[in-house]
Amino acid sequence: MKKNIKQINKEAIITCILYLFYFCWWYYFAYIYKADNNDFIFGLPSWFFYSCVLGLVVINVLVFIAIKLFFKEIDLD
Repeated sequence: MKKNIKQINKEAIITCILYLFYFCWWYYFAYIYKADNNDFIFGLPSWFFYSCVLGLVVINVLVFIAIKLFFKEIDLD
């Protein structure tokens, strides 16, 4: 049982780190990133593309990698 709690805590920490990274990424490109008003990528403003579109792709890849490397299936019975 103690081994399960250790694994659950590890997974929770990894999840919080990934969420914090995604929030910082999104916040930087949404509020701090200085782009020209004429910067467009695929018809979207560059700040929106980087924060919402590219950020989503990056975090999905990171979550997939984290699940494959660090998460384990745990029997809760």
